[in-house]
Amino acid sequence: MLYDASNPLEYMESLALDWRKEKLQELREIILKQDSAIQETINYKMLCFKLNNSVLFHLNAQRGYVSLYCGNTKKIDPTGGLLAGLNIGKGCIRFTKTKVISNTRIEEFIQQAIFLFKEGNDIGC
Repeated sequence: MLYDASNPLEYMESLALDWRKEKLQELREIILKQDSAIQETINYKMLCFKLNNSVLFHLNAQRGYVSLYCGNTKKIDPTGGLLAGLNIGKGCIRFTKTKVISNTRIEEFIQQAIFLFKEGNDIGC
């Protein structure tokens, strides 16, 4: 789903008060706490997280899940250990209603992605 919002606050306010908003907010907080230099914007009608004016992640609430668009998951987690048990698509990780984010290793995955990005590694698709 695409949301017509000009900034992150409008985006968050446009979401229905349901599980998707809760999961999106939880993922958003995990990303933003990693580095005070991460900027949150809107890009492609989704939440966008940038570091040094380069895109790190996109986050969006879909009808049946919340998507974290993260580039090539294999470049970030070659063994798949950090993403075990998660629904992974091409360049995205999907969180459904029943997935408990705190029971996953997504925070470690996000930390690894940011570390690789800062080291100059290509983590994109």
